[in-house]
Amino acid sequence: MSHRYRLYQFILKNQVIMALLLIAMTWFVIQTHSIWVSFFLSYIVTSALFPFVKYLQKHKFPKILSILIPYTFGILIIVFLVTIIINSFVPEIEKLVTHFPKIIQQSSSSFGFNINAKSIQSYISSDVNSVGKNAIDVTTTVFGGVFSLITIVFVSFYLLWYHDAFHEWIGNLFDGDRKKHVVFVLQQIDERLGAWARGQLLLSLCISVSVAVSLSLLKIPYAIPLGIMAGLLEFVPTLGPTLAAIPSIFVALTVSFSTALTVVVLYIFIQFLESHILAPNIMQKAVGINPVLVIIGIGLGATLLGIPGALLAVPFISFIAVLIEGIQTIDGNTK
Repeated sequence: MSHRYRLYQFILKNQVIMALLLIAMTWFVIQTHSIWVSFFLSYIVTSALFPFVKYLQKHKFPKILSILIPYTFGILIIVFLVTIIINSFVPEIEKLVTHFPKIIQQSSSSFGFNINAKSIQSYISSDVNSVGKNAIDVTTTVFGGVFSLITIVFVSFYLLWYHDAFHEWIGNLFDGDRKKHVVFVLQQIDERLGAWARGQLLLSLCISVSVAVSLSLLKIPYAIPLGIMAGLLEFVPTLGPTLAAIPSIFVALTVSFSTALTVVVLYIFIQFLESHILAPNIMQKAVGINPVLVIIGIGLGATLLGIPGALLAVPFISFIAVLIEGIQTIDGNTK
């Protein structure tokens, strides 16, 4: 047994030292959270793209092309989607947000009571109209600034380039069979995060299109922005689908009460399809997490980091779960 491993064991068994280290690490992470969010997003991007890189390398593509092809393709898809959203859909979203207080006032009259639209308007940000000015504003609002966005692009590229070397470097911190186990755990983390990212994007796209098309057929106003909202909220499991249904129901109430009931049934049906057909097939490699843990994680993430924290809560919990499981089994797999 090496001196380095004995030091690890001593630190893990000494509760005072361990507590002080955890406090110091927590304080450090909170103070530098924007950097860690960027790096974690970079790691998710790397995990999502690596299977494609590996596939191209297996088919004798040069390393640079194996990375550039899926990487460039991924960036082009994101740019295309953001451009479409900004140029075509954001004006509708702005219009929906602007008129939402009046929509609530009109829909509340269906139940025989009135809500003052001005009192609701006071809770809506005064600069909503600036949201759709350009793609950079919206994108950097989510990712925490231009610097963070550039960091994600370049770090994810280098992580793809040095993927195996990175795993080897982490593994070299341990001895013998433990090294193999650590590399295996890193591969498990890659698979889990990659499956989550790819599955979540596909699932969100399916839900967004389904909601937008269904509401359009029902002649519900603002069908496209409501569909986009449903797709984005799909990234927030458990709570997301319910939150997405609320504005659609309010908008439907301005048409008629029966239309609102139809929308309720529609969302229940879409949620049923998502839970029993789409999610089990699309997210089959992304192991499920306890819903209570998800809600707590989303709440903590939103409190600490805002929107990015809420969106990244699930992959972070998944990352920690695989890591803890790997630590718990390291000795059992090396005997």
